[in-house]
Amino acid sequence: MLRKFLSISLLIAAALCGSAKEYIVTDFGAKGDGKTDDAAAIQKAIDRCSAAGGGSVVFPSGKTFMSGPLRMASFIDLHLEPNSTLLANPDESIYTLSAFRENRGEGMMWLYGENISNFSISGTGRIDGNAVAFMGKELDDSFKLKPVTDFDPRPHVLTIIGGEKINITDVTISNSAYWTVHLVGCTDVAISGISLLNNLKVRNGDGIDIDHSRKVRITNCYIESGDDCICLKNRREFEEFGPCEDIVVDNCVMTSRSCAVKIGSENMDSISRVLFNNCIITKSNRGIGIQNRDEGTVSDVTFSNITLDCHLFSDVWWGKAEPIYVTSYPRARGNHKDAGWRFPKGATEGKCGKVTDIRFINIRAVSENGIFIGCDEPGKVDAITLDNIDLHLKKITDYPAGILDRRPCLGEGFIKAGVTPIFTENVTGLTIRELRAK
Repeated sequence: MLRKFLSISLLIAAALCGSAKEYIVTDFGAKGDGKTDDAAAIQKAIDRCSAAGGGSVVFPSGKTFMSGPLRMASFIDLHLEPNSTLLANPDESIYTLSAFRENRGEGMMWLYGENISNFSISGTGRIDGNAVAFMGKELDDSFKLKPVTDFDPRPHVLTIIGGEKINITDVTISNSAYWTVHLVGCTDVAISGISLLNNLKVRNGDGIDIDHSRKVRITNCYIESGDDCICLKNRREFEEFGPCEDIVVDNCVMTSRSCAVKIGSENMDSISRVLFNNCIITKSNRGIGIQNRDEGTVSDVTFSNITLDCHLFSDVWWGKAEPIYVTSYPRARGNHKDAGWRFPKGATEGKCGKVTDIRFINIRAVSENGIFIGCDEPGKVDAITLDNIDLHLKKITDYPAGILDRRPCLGEGFIKAGVTPIFTENVTGLTIRELRAK
């Protein structure tokens, strides 16, 4: 039913775009010289298109359009022609709208829309978040974050809150200074064929964050990100949107310095009916991770037909090259010192929900560490199935081996467990059908 629903939506969107009127941003005064802030002209094109009932806002080939924040609208196709670029203005002072409502400590909005429908981004051009312009000093393993108190000006590339029928196809999105695509409370989403290329040294540089959203399909994408490539969550700022459910990710290739495929850590509701299938994870830290750190639950999740290799990286990044990671531990404020400065707004301390009915089927992994499944007390992680798992434990880097990572959590963040195919802590209901390790 989910596949049929999304396919029909895509056909409708394609039909609408095929007959849509074009609004070329240069006709509204955009220079496209890479130096002038074209935000006013681009916004004028978007607003004119919206007022006329919708259409395609076009960025012509061969030009770079630097821009500050832009407000999206319903029935708009943002179309980037070949060799066109939409570039984030590096002026931090112009980013004033928080990506997390009243919480101004975790980035601002650049391209954004709220309560919009039938919105799409298409074409083979590029959206560039200009990440390095917002970073501090470059270190060996990351960029140093600039000092932040209550205000972090780093812009997220795309934030859509309360969206319906959202489609992102073919475009390249690169160099996000914070999260790249953040979809909150969205329904009927299709992301297909995009290249998402973030700087691997940028902390918090997530690829796609699906937050309190339903009926989402992500297919045929290539993602490189310093932080998580694809992450499902339920943040407290948006609790009115309810659970995150009916998510399909298929045929994607991912690289991450943190966790390529992640569920959590923010989860104050439920995450369920999820499928990750036919994916490749390469040169990543943690491969597949369920990191439940709030009172919400995770259930009915399948990871199947996945090939991955996991390398150790520095402690700046959560993870210790675990190919499979399933945990439920309460978070603690003190443990967030490793993130530099922040504790998630409204996050609970000392509470965590259950993780149950999780299946790993046909997984092939080369990694510097083994599988880690754990929780703070029996019953929190239950009904976990490992079915046809091939695990090759192999030392690849010079970082110390034999350590597992529980961060963020109450108590000790690291466990000295040695290099073993599988390590469990307080787990009930673990079923193993063919696990081959060498």
